[in-house]
Amino acid sequence: MLGLMMQEPLRIAGLLEHAEKWHADTEIVSRMPEGHLHRYTYAGLGTRSRQLANALARLGIRKGDRVGTLAWNTHRHLELYYAVSGSGAVCHTINPRLFFEQLVYIINHAEDRLLFFDLTFLPLVEKLAPSCPKVDSWVLLTDRAHMPEASTLPDLRCYEDLLTAENDEYEWPVFDENTASSLCYTSGTTDQPKGVLYSHRSTLLHSYAASLPDCFNCSARDVVLPVVPMFHVNAWGIPYAAPLNGCKLVMPGPGLDAASLYELYETEGVTFTAGVPTIWFGLLTFMREKKLQFSTLRRMIVGGASCPPALLKAFDEELGVEIRHAWGMSETSPLGTVCTLKPQQLSLSDDEQFAIQTKQGRAIFGIDMKIVDDAGQELPHDGMAFGDLLVRGPFVVAEYFRPNHPGELTASGWFRTGDVATIDPAGFMQITDRSKDVIKSGGEWISSIELENMAIGHPQVAEAAVIGVPHPKWSERPLLIVVRKPEATVSKEELLAYYDGKVARWWVPEAVEFVDELPHTATGKLLKTKLRQDFAAYSF
Repeated sequence: MLGLMMQEPLRIAGLLEHAEKWHADTEIVSRMPEGHLHRYTYAGLGTRSRQLANALARLGIRKGDRVGTLAWNTHRHLELYYAVSGSGAVCHTINPRLFFEQLVYIINHAEDRLLFFDLTFLPLVEKLAPSCPKVDSWVLLTDRAHMPEASTLPDLRCYEDLLTAENDEYEWPVFDENTASSLCYTSGTTDQPKGVLYSHRSTLLHSYAASLPDCFNCSARDVVLPVVPMFHVNAWGIPYAAPLNGCKLVMPGPGLDAASLYELYETEGVTFTAGVPTIWFGLLTFMREKKLQFSTLRRMIVGGASCPPALLKAFDEELGVEIRHAWGMSETSPLGTVCTLKPQQLSLSDDEQFAIQTKQGRAIFGIDMKIVDDAGQELPHDGMAFGDLLVRGPFVVAEYFRPNHPGELTASGWFRTGDVATIDPAGFMQITDRSKDVIKSGGEWISSIELENMAIGHPQVAEAAVIGVPHPKWSERPLLIVVRKPEATVSKEELLAYYDGKVARWWVPEAVEFVDELPHTATGKLLKTKLRQDFAAYSF
């Protein structure tokens, strides 16, 4: 027997229709690459998105065509999110921080028909164009006054001219909710990037889950500023969750420096923000130097990399901001877990609560997870057993876009994340390493992430990484690689002594090396493959 309910497909355009109808006067504020602040409302977003949908149709874009973007967080990029996906095409957000060869590969592999880009990226796009023959037109996200006098780009068009030529009479099509909506490529470090192709259904379900109180806790009373870029896993779903809930949106554009962000937080009354640890360290340093406080900001999501405990403690105790630790990946849309305490944990001591808050957290609705050993056997949730983390759910990838080996990714029914983790009896997951980065010393696992976080807690350490180095007796031992803060003089001996009493003695790194900088991926994560190459000949 089937239920007798309406069969209304979940579509991204439905989010826009909802916000335009019920939150029409709620603001969307953008700091533009041209330098000014732009303001309009969800009503304006709806109008311009329909104009853009008409423009896409006039340019020959049809259902399933890929439309690329190289753009910052602005209202124009938001219009592309809704016009492209809402019309049945696929919005392909491209990370401009990737290597040039990766960008060429991604654009050609996706077979983008159009590519929209911000003024900031004009030199990059002019360099890319000769290697991307399948792109029919290039559209600069600006007005006529800011168009370049000359460009090497074939068929370069002006975004505002495209919209001006269209009316806003457009009816969003209704189609199967499993229709592809958007495309993100993972930033591969040892292989070519892989495409994760989201559906309207997966995106809507993820948006509902992200909005829940124990996750982003969004409401129409919130003012949300996503620092995480819209080219990084759809800004963690905020461009969809905000209109679902009627939140005011503040888009920072290319101005991701601490001073620009703080100005927006204060002038726009931001209550909730999200980004990676690197951004928050810069903001914390700026506010300490200027002796500043937040007047409205109360909640912050940190993800993309493990959040050092020192950062959590500083924002809580010095600035009165709750940081919620989160974990996810492109393949999970991206949210997988968020760390919020359960009622029975509120009676614990501050130190006990803080120890929980440093973990990546509990699975959100829509995510199931487990840890397994090398033989694939499930391990206990005792907070002690380390295992490979596997996930499944309605917004977890089942297959990469145009894969080399179809059917192999989730043959077991689970997606292997590549992370090594523990899960405690209360269901809180903690990442201890990437499976390729785990250190096995004398047959026992050592968490490089935990050692790194402790090192970053030292007041004279700017950044730290830990890798395993071959050892004649113990197979591997951890090597600590450190970037000192400017004018810092901390010694190797002082850093090793800093671990005393914090970890088991056999976890303490065997040695310390100081470097001027650490290598990172395009999304800001430590590039340990490069570190292992650099220290391949190292011996203790």
